[in-house]
Amino acid sequence: MNEDSTQQSVMVEGLFDKPVFAVFDQPRASSDGGALLLRAADERLGLTRALASVLRDDRNPSRVQHSILDVVRQRVFGIACGYEDANDAARLKSDPMHRLLLDRDPVTGADLASQPTLSRFENAMRTRDVVNLVNTLADLVIQHHAQRLNGKTRRITIDLDGTDDPTHGAQQGAFWNGLYDEACYLPLIGTLQFHGEKEQYVFTNILREGNAAAAHGAIPLLKRLLPKLRDAFPSAVLRVRLDAGFANPDIYEFLERENLEYVIAMPNNAVLKRHAEPLLVPVRQRVQETGSTSHAYGEVMYQAGSWPMQRRIIIKAEVTTYPMHLTKKEVPPNPKDNPRFLVTNLPMDPQTVYEEVYSARGDMENRIKEMHHGVSMDRLSCTRFLANQVRLVLHTAAYVLLQTVRLAARGSSLAAAQVTTLRERLLKMAAWFRVSTRRITMRMPIDAPWQAEWRYVLTKLHATT
Repeated sequence: MNEDSTQQSVMVEGLFDKPVFAVFDQPRASSDGGALLLRAADERLGLTRALASVLRDDRNPSRVQHSILDVVRQRVFGIACGYEDANDAARLKSDPMHRLLLDRDPVTGADLASQPTLSRFENAMRTRDVVNLVNTLADLVIQHHAQRLNGKTRRITIDLDGTDDPTHGAQQGAFWNGLYDEACYLPLIGTLQFHGEKEQYVFTNILREGNAAAAHGAIPLLKRLLPKLRDAFPSAVLRVRLDAGFANPDIYEFLERENLEYVIAMPNNAVLKRHAEPLLVPVRQRVQETGSTSHAYGEVMYQAGSWPMQRRIIIKAEVTTYPMHLTKKEVPPNPKDNPRFLVTNLPMDPQTVYEEVYSARGDMENRIKEMHHGVSMDRLSCTRFLANQVRLVLHTAAYVLLQTVRLAARGSSLAAAQVTTLRERLLKMAAWFRVSTRRITMRMPIDAPWQAEWRYVLTKLHATT
């Protein structure tokens, strides 16, 4: 064994009958062999090409080594594979699969862009570039689903929600937020849910300052979105579903002017609590008897002082307690009133509105968690606010690709898998590359545990496979 190979080897003794040597000397190999699915999903959507096409490139052409398209693809594919930092470029620059994803020869192709190149790209963006990126992402998601559904669906539910992205140091737009007890940004995320489907598809992610009101930006976002949805799905009924942070008269009046269905949570107030009291009396009695949380539903027509008219309020009269086994003579510990209220123009009975319509909004929390933990959307470490919005779009684009992979996995064992599971089982697969004049061959493990699902998804994404 020569000196070079000794430096690349790890010898393990005592674990097995024979010593084990781990040698990092396999050329033309990648740990992200399954990421071919990302390129197939990207071609299905036309995502990275569209995002790159709306960005201006003011660089001197004679000195450009990496096109805007290559930089966008490198970042989006890298994030989807779990490499969320621009610093990860140093680890991936020669990876055969990541070269191939950028249309380069996987063995002899040029290295990928460096971290300084990626950072310069993110920080060179101007306001118009950022607006174009945000609008293009939304347009592509709508266009993709319009094609998938042939422009026909009974109803589209629009969910908007905010979340926190912690900030560190002197970052533009970072403010202390008492609700989250940290300095942060407050992105506004939008999803679309089509009738009969459980998945909520992310179409936008707009960066907001850390002290922004919960509903800030919601009406301008809807003004841009609604004409696009009506054009793509002319026969669909549009419904908006929001939490209590969006409960204000401007929102109600806008939704009513647009003839939209809506259901929005409302904060408690003394008047609404009085309306809930007759419903709470028998619920408290049931809790005393059973020791279990119980609730009842009702409704009332209500007009706040700032409202021009009465609106329908759904009441969920709930009393909560810690679950325990009680005899009829025992008293449950610390039962607490927990009345909830919704304002809506839906005609269904109160229980249906709450349990079948509004409660489904809770699944958006799973989408937000996936974006935090699956594509690290909170990795916004640039000083400039616009640069962080660019990063947020790139991370959201990576999530859109992974949602497209999950959609293609319908009918397989991974149909409902989290994006982190999709990455571990479909993307993180060893591959050895061989390039000839006629073809590129990827040799993958014969016993790869998820090869059937990988083949299935690739066939769904790329019909000529």
